[in-house]
Amino acid sequence: MMRHIAIYDTTLRDGSQREGISFSVADKLKIARKLDELGVSYIEGGWPGSNPKDMEFFSRAKGEKYKQARLCAFGSTRRPDTDVTQDANVLELATAGTEVVTIFGKSWDFHVYNALHTTLEENLAMIRDTVLYLKTSGREVIYDAEHFFDGYKSNPAYALSTVQAAVESGADVVVLCDTNGGLMPWELTEILPVVQQSVSVRLGIHVHDDAGMAVANTLLAVRQGVEHIQGTINGYGERCGNANLCTVIPTLQLKLGLSVVSPEQLQDLTKLSRFVAELANIVPAEQQPYVGYNAFAHKGGVHVDAVSKSPETYEHVQPQQVGNQRRILVSELSGRSNVYLKARENNIDLLKDHPQTRLVLQRLKELEHQGYQFEGAEGSFELMILKTLQTYRPLFKLEGFRLIVEKRAGGQLYSEATIKVQVADRQVHTAAEGNGPVNALDNALRKALEEVYPALKKIKLMDFKVRVLDGADGTSSQVRVLIESRDDRKAWGTVGVSPNIIEASWQALVDSIEYGLLCGQLPQLDEARAVMRQLKAEI
Repeated sequence: MMRHIAIYDTTLRDGSQREGISFSVADKLKIARKLDELGVSYIEGGWPGSNPKDMEFFSRAKGEKYKQARLCAFGSTRRPDTDVTQDANVLELATAGTEVVTIFGKSWDFHVYNALHTTLEENLAMIRDTVLYLKTSGREVIYDAEHFFDGYKSNPAYALSTVQAAVESGADVVVLCDTNGGLMPWELTEILPVVQQSVSVRLGIHVHDDAGMAVANTLLAVRQGVEHIQGTINGYGERCGNANLCTVIPTLQLKLGLSVVSPEQLQDLTKLSRFVAELANIVPAEQQPYVGYNAFAHKGGVHVDAVSKSPETYEHVQPQQVGNQRRILVSELSGRSNVYLKARENNIDLLKDHPQTRLVLQRLKELEHQGYQFEGAEGSFELMILKTLQTYRPLFKLEGFRLIVEKRAGGQLYSEATIKVQVADRQVHTAAEGNGPVNALDNALRKALEEVYPALKKIKLMDFKVRVLDGADGTSSQVRVLIESRDDRKAWGTVGVSPNIIEASWQALVDSIEYGLLCGQLPQLDEARAVMRQLKAEI
């Protein structure tokens, strides 16, 4: 029979301790629903005795219907020399309304003396009293043995006595915690078997990533029989973070062949990773295994050619298994396969060994040499192909523009752009202000075009990045501007390069608007693609 691994997610509590993260109650409820859809076994909602936000979360969560996950309230053992029935934090746990309660207690004698300022025996009594109280109230109790591995290395007998105290009082699961994140894999393999011989209930693992070992230690614990895994989405957590469930879950399922979530649920993992990152207001880690934007990105020409024939040559799993997708990058390292496959991604039908493709590749490398980068600028890349193959008609023609930047009394900067463009059979001459020269240009160009192209109102500039390509020339250095835009259907990137930041911005801005309009309302892209399909048919 296949082993089932219980996944315990602590993103809403431990994950929110990462610097810069502050989930609202509404955010936490949304994430909890998504975690339930993923198929985790437990969702740790927070510490109801520690702050009003978590108390409100548990109050509102009582009305939620979870299909698979069970909600957990988190807290500590009773305070030293306090009756458990009089401890405010323990009482909050009992009244949180969750069927599962997780409590942590001290396993390290150093902490007992220096953090709790009590005796070793009183610490054991605190563990026994709290577990027993919560068990008699009808809860499933998960006991987190905080700092267990450090405690074991300091005083093995005492560390074991703390988890045995929890078991004797009725704990359903004992979780061994590497709270400081410094545990090495070889230490885990030495300590874990000793605990397994001493503890009769299910064991869990909770590790932090301060030595970069969180995922490795989690997987190693599973290999040695642990069946309860704690971690967070994207590895969020205090200091260096927790074990990353976006890496642990697919590895357990796809590499170890264990039952974690259904294949259909696993396909939602990338979407969940980015959803949580969005609510956390953190840019997703592009290099993150499995779910990162670059996890299945291929740049080198040899790699791309091989992947086009057999994906397993350079991919350890299929990207769609985790809801991600393969990306073909184009750069100075590209071969014809990169251009061919990247064009195909954008529904442009090129022939891999046709002179068309060689012409595009030659133009690509010329532009890359000048400093252009198309890895995040698929809009400019597609327009470059159409222009190179002469299947593109500009939507407007710039006659000229003028920028005024003035510093007025009071220190405020004022920017105004005057622009003259030819649109169809009309010449439009207009002006607009902005909070900077690029914003003023954007406003003036939109003002000139929106009457002819009303779809432009749907196109929004989402991000604007400037990079100096070689600082040796100081303020005259070549700069690259990347713009990310979107409408109500999709997002795209565009790029411009020049020693003049205004010119680089103008290039990226024009590409952004033209590509958005082409995709949004005009048949020109389809006409250009049809021309290339015809060329292919004639060969």
